[in-house]
Amino acid sequence: MVLELNETLIEGAERTVSMLAEEGQMICLTGGSAQIRTGLLLAMMGLRAVKSGYVCIDGEPLSAEMADEFRALMAYAPDRLTAEGEVKRYEPPTVQEVFELKANRELPISNGLLAEEMKRTGTVGDKARLLAVAVLRQKPILLVDNPAAACADYLQRLAQQGGKLVIATSTEQAIVAASDMVVEL
Repeated sequence: MVLELNETLIEGAERTVSMLAEEGQMICLTGGSAQIRTGLLLAMMGLRAVKSGYVCIDGEPLSAEMADEFRALMAYAPDRLTAEGEVKRYEPPTVQEVFELKANRELPISNGLLAEEMKRTGTVGDKARLLAVAVLRQKPILLVDNPAAACADYLQRLAQQGGKLVIATSTEQAIVAASDMVVEL
């Protein structure tokens, strides 16, 4: 699995982004504003328009017709997701769109899965947003928005040992250091 961004520019960004990433790698998108970093992840899923350039997976360019197929290959762990009580609503709203995809609809989403994943990562509390990874971890591409520094080793293992392509947005030094490639925005 190869994900390519070629001279990709999103709304609000000051410069284009180009990168070529493949399974087994952890990529960190850093610098710029948090809004631009998140926007780039959303553009990779076809949930945010690209002003110029393009996004490809295995040579297939992202288009309106291919957006659902692209998202079916991706797990998205958003910056905010609650683990208190029953998990009923996902924020930002784009996360709900990801879980409503036909490919993801039958997957069980519960606090039990969240508790399992939190044990596996050795983290608690704000790591609840890894619920998306827990539920969809069989996907070949993992997009993780602003993971906590404590998740660096876990994400690196998912990439290297799990054969996943992990793309994280972060300014945390631990995440940057654990990455195979760092893309400055």
